[in-house]
Amino acid sequence: MMLLQTQVYGFLLQEVGWDPVHLWNQMGTLAKMVVVLLFIMSAWSIGVMIDRLMAYSAARKQSRLFAPAVAGALREGKLDEAIKIADRYKKSHLAKVVVAGLQEFQAHQASTEISGEEIEASRRALERAEAIVHAELKRGVASLATIGSTAPFVGLFGTVIGIINAFKTMAAEKTPGIGAIAGGISEALVTTALGLLVAVPAVWMFNYYTGRIDSFDVEMGNSSSELVDYFLKRSHAKLSLRK
Repeated sequence: MMLLQTQVYGFLLQEVGWDPVHLWNQMGTLAKMVVVLLFIMSAWSIGVMIDRLMAYSAARKQSRLFAPAVAGALREGKLDEAIKIADRYKKSHLAKVVVAGLQEFQAHQASTEISGEEIEASRRALERAEAIVHAELKRGVASLATIGSTAPFVGLFGTVIGIINAFKTMAAEKTPGIGAIAGGISEALVTTALGLLVAVPAVWMFNYYTGRIDSFDVEMGNSSSELVDYFLKRSHAKLSLRK
């Protein structure tokens, strides 16, 4: 991944008329450290982007298969079958929530507790599962926001250091005029450009993934609500049979 990043950034620098090798050789130690840090931040953000994209795609795909399958099993009153179906779709966010509620409700079915306690216990299990799945879906996404907000400042820090070194060089060589430091300043601005190049995709993907997580939360909430309604109907039916 780092090699691919280097090739991409090198190509972009060549397109704007900068020689990457020459720029790297001209940079001071601190400026090079800034560039390396930006590369690490970029690699991390790209890794998070790929990981979350794969996770969300798998969750969406499996949930589309899981929802109609488990609905059919619940309509027939087959709780065991519904739990087995949920276990087959381990990457589905809906399956992770639904199976927690089903297992809790099934555990109370064999007890003598009143219906209200059964439903309340199942509701708490669903809420716990939603919180856990929400945390799983958010894993790594917050780092995109951190990178998006700090990368420009890291790049700016490198630019400031580069400009300071350019002025020091002009003072040491006693060469007046902006022409004496124009090359140094242009090279120093590379770190700011790299900072923006790292930050912009990170911010875009953070906003996109936040929207995806919100939609997943709504789907889990709706599924939990529908499952609680199902438990209520089933419990009422069980009480009617006992009477």
